[in-house]
Amino acid sequence: MHHKSSPPARRARRRGRFDSRVDGAGPRGAEQIRQHICTEAARIMAEEGITDFHAAKRKAANRLNQPETRHLPSNHEVDAALNAYLRLFHADRVSAALVELRRVAVEAMRFLASYEPRLVGAVLSGNVTPFSEIQLHLNAYTPEEIAFLLEEHHIPHEESSRRVRFGGERYENRPTFRFLVDASVVELIMFTPEGGREAPLSPVDGKPMHRANLREVEALLSSALASSSGP
Repeated sequence: MHHKSSPPARRARRRGRFDSRVDGAGPRGAEQIRQHICTEAARIMAEEGITDFHAAKRKAANRLNQPETRHLPSNHEVDAALNAYLRLFHADRVSAALVELRRVAVEAMRFLASYEPRLVGAVLSGNVTPFSEIQLHLNAYTPEEIAFLLEEHHIPHEESSRRVRFGGERYENRPTFRFLVDASVVELIMFTPEGGREAPLSPVDGKPMHRANLREVEALLSSALASSSGP
């Protein structure tokens, strides 16, 4: 898309509003743009089914007529904005959805107990949208073990892989299995028993992922049920 030349900063100030076309408005203008992109990216993730932070930021920048490589907020900032958006506009829905997703997670983790399942992602953090999936890390020697278990229990599933990042800028493609429990999607990401000791880096803050075992998720579910039942 052809962009018109940016108006002088003086004219932008005289209009008294944020102009998304201002490209060289200095630190204050750049921070405004950054905040607008952050808020729009959070809204896109909450309402439009985009779960990838980078894709949401690029889409937000495009809608605000900004380059996709400038003034972009961090994933952590977008995640915080998503949390605020969900609390403001969808608090009741999020609470109910979180209870159901964690209930399904506990059910799946009990079924997969021999593979040391650990919950990660949105269902653990609580930033769930209508598009959130239950992500579990498993330890197994071969993908065939998991495939056989699912087939033995007549659970239709899809097999694929997911690229995960570790410290030292190491990347690995790990086998994945996806299936439905009631209306919830469960994704299993398989690691070897040795490799499973090292947590991949979180896409939110670049630190080792927080992972919760069955006992911890059961406690989260109990707490959520107690909160939803009221006094």
